[in-house]
Amino acid sequence: MKSMKVALYVRVSRLDQNPDNQIAELRRYVRARDWKATEFIERGISGSKDRRPQLDAMMKDVKRKRFDAVVCWKLDRLGRDMRHLINLLDELRALDVGLVTLGEGLDTTTPAGRMAFGIFASVAEFERERLRERTLLGLDRARAQGKRLGRPVDDGLRARIAECADLSVREAAKRVGCSTATIQKVRRLAA
Repeated sequence: MKSMKVALYVRVSRLDQNPDNQIAELRRYVRARDWKATEFIERGISGSKDRRPQLDAMMKDVKRKRFDAVVCWKLDRLGRDMRHLINLLDELRALDVGLVTLGEGLDTTTPAGRMAFGIFASVAEFERERLRERTLLGLDRARAQGKRLGRPVDDGLRARIAECADLSVREAAKRVGCSTATIQKVRRLAA
């Protein structure tokens, strides 16, 4: 069996934090399995940010099939925002790239790990659906209370749109520099 190529992802939130403990533990783990590792280390970057230089570089290489798995200290090193984390995990699964987290003991390179990940993905999908449901209920309640939804249109934009009354929606949007939906909304409210 060929040695696996893995990406080690390490992140600390503040510049005064030291990632050495994470790095040492991850190196020990991959060395024990005789895996070949490439390290991606973020220093002073919050896990709540979807875009991170080293994470982006790693995912670019993942998409190029340069790795068989991603190894990290804990899931919260990959991300603290549930939506971003779920999307990241879905992307890894779609690319058939394993995920190993030492803290949670998750290892999708094994049958048991893939089963655990399947359960995790199902729970995540359930949570996404619940969030969508709550959002739609909140929007319906706000509409029923007569609240206007969306960004308010300022008077300057309203005036510029009125000057384009003889143009089509698409032409007016291009001239004013906004979306066709905004043009339609302002024209509807003015009627």
